[in-house]
Amino acid sequence: MSARQIIAGNWKMHKTLREGLDLTQGILEGLRTIPPHRSVLVFPPATLLHPISQRIGDRNLDLGAQDLSWERQGAFTGEISPLQLLDAGCSCVLVGHSERRHVIKESEDRIRLKLKSALENGLRAILCIGETLEEREAGKTGDILTTQLASALETMKEPPNSGFLTVAYEPVWAIGTGKTATPEQAQEAHAAIRSLLIGRWGDPGGEIQILYGGSVKPENAGELLSLEDVDGVLVGGASLEAASFLGIARA
Repeated sequence: MSARQIIAGNWKMHKTLREGLDLTQGILEGLRTIPPHRSVLVFPPATLLHPISQRIGDRNLDLGAQDLSWERQGAFTGEISPLQLLDAGCSCVLVGHSERRHVIKESEDRIRLKLKSALENGLRAILCIGETLEEREAGKTGDILTTQLASALETMKEPPNSGFLTVAYEPVWAIGTGKTATPEQAQEAHAAIRSLLIGRWGDPGGEIQILYGGSVKPENAGELLSLEDVDGVLVGGASLEAASFLGIARA
């Protein structure tokens, strides 16, 4: 494993301002109980980014956005640029989350543009890839991971600066379903992704952190985080309560 393990919470389209500030405060109060080899990161809705950034202040909790535009500014109603995310206090952004791919129908071309924009504008990017249940049952997991990763990185000839790119493996069939990939399935997928990164960029590719995302909860987090090629977790529903999210971070 490289660097500190990442414990990331994606709030998705949940929490009002008061609820989000209360959740942030609960997480901040529990940070002292987190092992020093782990870092904690939250992805609130865009409306909460600036107030939560102010609540965090200089404490050891990182703030990320759930999506971004690939444009820096312009006539793009409803979009948020990387410059605006930086201004709101973000250091990181999710790119290609499974819900963006499969619900919003975001194309591989758009994901590639967003990843490029995030990195060029100084945001750490967590690139999400993963297969559906039908693809796994058809034995296509390896092909899907290869295709999605290669497409997103197509224009990147050199690896990003250290720590600026993270990959999250999200088996789509395990997101919000209560199903979790077995430790063997998770390790197999993570090892395959690491091999692809090394094949592309050599040793620097092997240093890119890979997170597991898919119905992570306190009961299974410890086993997932102990796997050789799992460098952290991307948490959905269990990140919406401070107690469960901190339980994962302590697992």
